[in-house]
Amino acid sequence: MNSQSANKSAALHEHLSKKRRSQILAVIAIGTFMAPLDSSVVNIALPSITKSLNTTFGVVEWVVMSYLLIISSLLLTFGRMGDMYGHKRIYITGFGIFTVGSVLCGLAPNIAALIAFRVTQAVGAGMMMSMGPAIVTNITPPQERGRALGVTAVAVSVALATGPILGGFLTARFGWPSIFFINIPVGILAIFLSQRVIPETKGHETQPFDIRGAVLFFIALIGILLPLSYTEKLGWGNPYLMAGLFAGLALLILFVLVENRIKYPMVDMSLFKNKLFSMANLSALFNYIALFSTVIIMPFYLQQLRGLPPDQAGLLMIPMPLATMIVAPISGAISDRIDSRYLSSFGMAVVSLAMWMLSNLKVDSPQINIILALLLLGLGSGLFQTPNNSAIMGAVPPNRRGIASGLLASMRNVGMVLGVAISGAVFSSRLASLTKGLAVKGLTGTELKVQAFTGAMDLVFTVSAAIAAVAIFTSLIRGPVTKPKV
Repeated sequence: MNSQSANKSAALHEHLSKKRRSQILAVIAIGTFMAPLDSSVVNIALPSITKSLNTTFGVVEWVVMSYLLIISSLLLTFGRMGDMYGHKRIYITGFGIFTVGSVLCGLAPNIAALIAFRVTQAVGAGMMMSMGPAIVTNITPPQERGRALGVTAVAVSVALATGPILGGFLTARFGWPSIFFINIPVGILAIFLSQRVIPETKGHETQPFDIRGAVLFFIALIGILLPLSYTEKLGWGNPYLMAGLFAGLALLILFVLVENRIKYPMVDMSLFKNKLFSMANLSALFNYIALFSTVIIMPFYLQQLRGLPPDQAGLLMIPMPLATMIVAPISGAISDRIDSRYLSSFGMAVVSLAMWMLSNLKVDSPQINIILALLLLGLGSGLFQTPNNSAIMGAVPPNRRGIASGLLASMRNVGMVLGVAISGAVFSSRLASLTKGLAVKGLTGTELKVQAFTGAMDLVFTVSAAIAAVAIFTSLIRGPVTKPKV
């Protein structure tokens, strides 16, 4: 990329009015909201889908799994395509595919068709998710980047908070297809607005797309994430899971070697020589691993151990995304004025503290303790995410913002899968061990269940607290934000 093209891209925000930038940010927030919403809104409808399409839980869970796996595996590919063919073009194309996929999902006559159409929907969602931060970075002055990216963090938090509530309401009132049909008017409006307000941008480079690298990365990530998603059910000792996992890791190593040797790679590996870029992405991965241990364990604690109905359990979970929603824009604005690594590190320290508080919960712990721990967890996450995201996007030149945006989204999705896999495996193995050991000591019935469950949960959140603590260190050593070389 020549310097003239870089300067043109870097100065795009100078030609846009504040009102126009706000309009663009609103359109990007819609896409940022819709993609994660459709990963959470479906969960509450799975029982209805199972009954309506006459299937089983083992099959219907692929409605969720296929969506997550496809998005995670294609984010880097779409990020690279955005850098080559234009961020706006990929974003609008993604919204179109997502909307069509939503129509097809709502009309699915059987479970196989629904899973296939969820893959279509995921392709569109991946395009939207990978382009959002890149477009925001392009149209926002550096001194306002943190605040602007904070809006996208809010959109994700609102999506995660409202997904189960919206999904439950629509499913109860209009049936499960309505959770997909609701995307149609939103998608059409967003496509229209995106076409009007997002500035037309051309691709930065005219070079061949690295198809080999894209396919290799896709297969490698599927090979890693698919076995991890089954570790809770089949255990880490399952030979087929381990074979798939090692094959995926081997292919990922091969991908890195290939990308380092070809002229036009999908991923510019030189980006990882920038310590800020590599450490900030690693910190993001640790953050999402820790957060999603809470997402999988807390509903079981609230419903199975404390006996709360689903609606009350859902309400108790709201403080976490609510706190993130409030804090993220504020932390973004602060990070525009101070060294963001200290803010991110402090945020992860708060996350680690919250995890420690959750590890001390008992069956009869006051609800205020639960609320306070989840509030702190959301607070810490909000303090961390926006400054960290801003640092990542500010560390790369304009012609690499698409791939940086895709990688950032990949860290979120891979962290989600790893968080579920690690916490599920730790919980299951510890629960089995404690149940056996406590039974030998003479415990039975409810007392045995309670002590085994709380002991297993204690270990899960202790491990999560340790992972969050590692992110404090990786955030601190990344160094201050500096202007990237073009």
